[in-house]
Amino acid sequence: MALEFSTVSKSAHLTPEQTEEFGRRVEQIRQDVMQSLGEQDAKYIYKVRNFVRYTEIASRGMLMFGGWIPPVWLLGTGLLGISKIVENMELGHNVMHGQFDWLNEPSLNGNTYDWDTIASGDDWRETHNYVHHTYTNIVGKDHDVGYGILRVSDQQKWEPRHLFNIPLGLQLMFFFEWYVGVQNLHLEDALVYKTKSWKQVWKDSAKVRKKATRQVLKDYVFFPVISGPMFLPVFAGNVVANIIRNLWSSAVIFNGHFTEDAETFEPDNTDTETKAEWYLRQIRGSSNFSGTEWLHFMSGNLSHQIEHHLFPDMPANRYKEVAPKIKALCAEYGINYNEANFMRQFWSVWVRLAKCSLPNHTTGKVMQTLEKLKAKFKFA
Repeated sequence: MALEFSTVSKSAHLTPEQTEEFGRRVEQIRQDVMQSLGEQDAKYIYKVRNFVRYTEIASRGMLMFGGWIPPVWLLGTGLLGISKIVENMELGHNVMHGQFDWLNEPSLNGNTYDWDTIASGDDWRETHNYVHHTYTNIVGKDHDVGYGILRVSDQQKWEPRHLFNIPLGLQLMFFFEWYVGVQNLHLEDALVYKTKSWKQVWKDSAKVRKKATRQVLKDYVFFPVISGPMFLPVFAGNVVANIIRNLWSSAVIFNGHFTEDAETFEPDNTDTETKAEWYLRQIRGSSNFSGTEWLHFMSGNLSHQIEHHLFPDMPANRYKEVAPKIKALCAEYGINYNEANFMRQFWSVWVRLAKCSLPNHTTGKVMQTLEKLKAKFKFA
C-alpha cells in the first residue's frame, strides 16, 4: 500500500511503483556516501573534538582568572556557550547516532558516548535514536511531537492548557536540556492525565537523576568552588552558557520539526510501511534551513534536517554533499522539499504554535480575521 498524502501535503501522489523507485534512488545516494567514508571524515570529527576541548579550556580559564572583568566574563561565557553548543550538536548528537562507529575509536563510540547535558546517553538513545527516528512525526508514537508540552499538530487533541502554547514554547527553549533530560519519563502522564504514579516516575528516573546530579555538581559546584574568589562570576558564567546552549539547540530543533510545512501523521500503516515509504515520511516531516558554513557547523549540520532524518547514521559533515541530490530528486518526483532561511523557518514555528494553541474549529476563523485586519490596515 503506497503512503497516502494528506490534503495539506505539498507532495504529489505517487503510485506504489513510483514510491519504491524513489526509495531505491534515495538508498543509492546513501550507499555511495557510506562506501566513500575515510580519512577526510576522521580528520573532521577529530577537529570538532579538539575545538570543543580547547574552547572549553580557554573559556573556563577566562572565567576563573578574569571573571570579575566584564569584557573577560562576557567573552568567557560566550565561548563556553559555543563550546557547549558544538559539543552537543556537532559532536555528541552525531557521535551518539553511531556516525563514527566505523572508526573503532572507543571515545567516539555511539553506544557509550555521554554528552555534556542533563539527558543521559542511554535515555536519549531510546527516545531519540529509536523512537523519534523510527516513528518520526507520528502523533501518539513520536514523543518529540510537542514533547508532551506543546500542541504542534491538529491531530493532537486540543486541551485548555494548549492556550499557553507560546509561553510554554519559550519555557521549553530556556530549559531545553532539562526537558530533554526528563523526556523519557513522560511526566505529562503523571501531571495531567494521572495514568502514571509518581512512585513509578521516581523509579524510572534513576538514570537522569544520576546524570543531572553530575552535571549540576560539575557546573555549579566544582568549577565555582575551585575558582575561589571567582566563585560568583564562574557560577553565573555557567548558568548563562547553559542558557545560551539551550536557546540555540532548541531553535535548531524547532526549525527542523515544527515549521508550518513539516507534516505530522496518524499511526495508520506504520506496521506495513516499506523503507521507501519511511524515506518519504522523513522528507515530509522535516525542515531544512539555509545559511553560512558557520551556521551549519553550529547547528551540528541539523540545518540539513531532511538529510539527517533520511540518513541518521551518515556523518553529518556529508549532508551538504547529498542535500542537492535529495533536493533534485524531490523536484523530479514532485515532493515538497521544505527549505528556507533560518529566520523564516523560525517565524513559521511560532505561527504554527499560535494556530495549534486554539481548537481546530476556531483556527480558520481566527486566521480569516487576521487576514482581514492585515488587508484593512495594509500590514506588510
